[in-house]
Amino acid sequence: MDPTKRSLAKNAYKQLEPGEVYEPYIPANEIISEFSPRAIITGIVMVLIFSIAATYSGLKVAQVFEAAIPISILAVGLSNLYRTRKNTILENVIIQSIGGASGLIVAGSIFTLPALYIMNVAPGTISMIVTMYVVSVLGAFLGLLFLIPLRRYFVAEQHGKLPFPEATAINEIYVTGESGGAQAKVLVVAACIGGAYDFLATSVRAWADTINFQFIPVMKHLAENVKATISINAVSLIVGLGYITGLRYSAIICAGGFFSTIVIVPLVYHFGQHIPALAIPPAPLANMHQFIPQMTDSEIFKLYAQRIGVGAMAGAGIIGILKAFPTIASAFSLGFKQIFRPKVHGESIMRTDKDLKMSTVLMGILLCMVAIGVFFFILLSQSPEIGSKTIPITLMGLLIVFVFAFLFTTVAALATAMTGNNPISGMTLVTLILGSTILVSIGLHGDFGKYAAIVMGAVVCTALSMSGGFVTDLKVGYWLGATPRSQQISKVIGTLFAALGVVVTVLLIHYAYGATDPATGNFISGFANSKTIPAPQANLFATILSGIFDNQPVTWLLYGIGLVLAIILWMMEIPPLAFAIGTYLPLEINTPLFIGGLISHFVIKSSKDHQISELRNQKGTLVASGFIAGGAIMGAIGAVIVLLKLNKYIDIGLIEKNDTLAQILSIVFFIGLCLFLYFYSVKAKKEKE
Repeated sequence: MDPTKRSLAKNAYKQLEPGEVYEPYIPANEIISEFSPRAIITGIVMVLIFSIAATYSGLKVAQVFEAAIPISILAVGLSNLYRTRKNTILENVIIQSIGGASGLIVAGSIFTLPALYIMNVAPGTISMIVTMYVVSVLGAFLGLLFLIPLRRYFVAEQHGKLPFPEATAINEIYVTGESGGAQAKVLVVAACIGGAYDFLATSVRAWADTINFQFIPVMKHLAENVKATISINAVSLIVGLGYITGLRYSAIICAGGFFSTIVIVPLVYHFGQHIPALAIPPAPLANMHQFIPQMTDSEIFKLYAQRIGVGAMAGAGIIGILKAFPTIASAFSLGFKQIFRPKVHGESIMRTDKDLKMSTVLMGILLCMVAIGVFFFILLSQSPEIGSKTIPITLMGLLIVFVFAFLFTTVAALATAMTGNNPISGMTLVTLILGSTILVSIGLHGDFGKYAAIVMGAVVCTALSMSGGFVTDLKVGYWLGATPRSQQISKVIGTLFAALGVVVTVLLIHYAYGATDPATGNFISGFANSKTIPAPQANLFATILSGIFDNQPVTWLLYGIGLVLAIILWMMEIPPLAFAIGTYLPLEINTPLFIGGLISHFVIKSSKDHQISELRNQKGTLVASGFIAGGAIMGAIGAVIVLLKLNKYIDIGLIEKNDTLAQILSIVFFIGLCLFLYFYSVKAKKEKE
């Protein structure tokens, strides 16, 4: 059938009436090229490129951009370059399934594993490479296998009931691409502009990458006397993330940032300055002032406001589990009914309903758990202090991984299906706090305990990231008529290469931005106290685990305040996780997110014609995706330049020479970047009319 004459069924996005059946874009009885060498090779190239880009962006802004959308756009664009035969739509689905593994593996790995460097408990380079790769792969496989029994529940039983916003966008890209188009050109142009802009700001430092407005007298007065500051990390990458996030969630995230920075921090300073000889617990971190009157706004933020954000994220994770518990029960019930349902003689399964054999899935889960257990045992055997406790601690760690990965798998998939966002930070935080407390109680302490706990948390985090992201792939495949088994095998391939990209980029940043301490001669990782690569989640987990395993007083009061805050937000029907993330992240990251969301809102409202509005927003999404990809890739290139010590040849360093001029130039160029995003998006009307 001519692809230009195909169309999605009218009930593609609607709930099905009793007895009604959804007919996919490519019917089950039609066989076209799908799991081809061309699709596999293209997907592997995509996963390597985007895993590097996503690793850099995630370590910088605490959010890993979802690579599935730009990869789907590129897959459609690249298919038009082949002269003899274009990619089929199902080949493009396989490309995206393999390539999309990049963002999923990245999120699970970088939120946790850099904490080993931050806490200075990382093993040697070779051991660290093995640890990062094995943990990423095993965690991803576990999440993938846990999700397969839930596939029919989420993509078929809940058809039309769950919105699947990200999957819908990808689906529309593929269907639109079948009739031709130049969407890839828009993405490439935006990537070049965003990449060049961020490279000039962060690597060349032709202007300030962060605007703090301290050259304005009133802003400087507020910062010095009240500890209230407003700042913007003026880079294209974060603006692009904000655009895709949308106004509602970016505004809530930014509101959390304002609450933290201009409410909590000034309040702590206001009351703390009347106690000049006493630091209110918690004890200050390394290299910080001991007493509140001498603390900077950033020190107060890290010690007090951020920890309230930690409690709020943990609270949001707990609320998510409780809300999703009925779904967990019904989803796994449906999955296991399919596993143990007796097969009728002569019965055949439609191509579009073929998963990996459930016996294979169960055996895979068992093998994953055995491999994780062996890995834990080998890891723990390296510590002479543990001795006879090695086996009990290994079994307990294995139990913690299984229980939390099993429970949170459905939460992650449901959150992604409902909002397009996967709250793995909060769920991993709950896992680490509860899991570490249990491990300490049975005899795991000190630096080795931190190392083991992070490895355990990384397995769970990667599993949740995979399960939350893969449900999007499966829904796209359901709409378009892909073979689930081919998608599942594709994800396995993508995982193996995405983990490699993560390992390379993490090591690159560790060495490129690290330095030798002149006092001790020890090498300080690029993740420790780095303004360039803050690695927010990893720093957060490192702070919490240091307190638990070093037997320091844990700031339960601050965590408790955050927990109560999450409950209050939930009662007011405000997404608690989004607000908590904003409370935890530095305001300079929250503000450009909000600006990007605001531009998205203006683009959508730029026309009263719904179709034109959709076209403009789709083009804006392409531009924003280009900003993200370009900014992240150039950030990784900038790290290579630093590692090779070539930055001295390109670094202008204007901010040290003239801070006021650097910030004014940054404001001008940043406004120009935002105007480009808006006006280039709304040109979609002229192109279509």
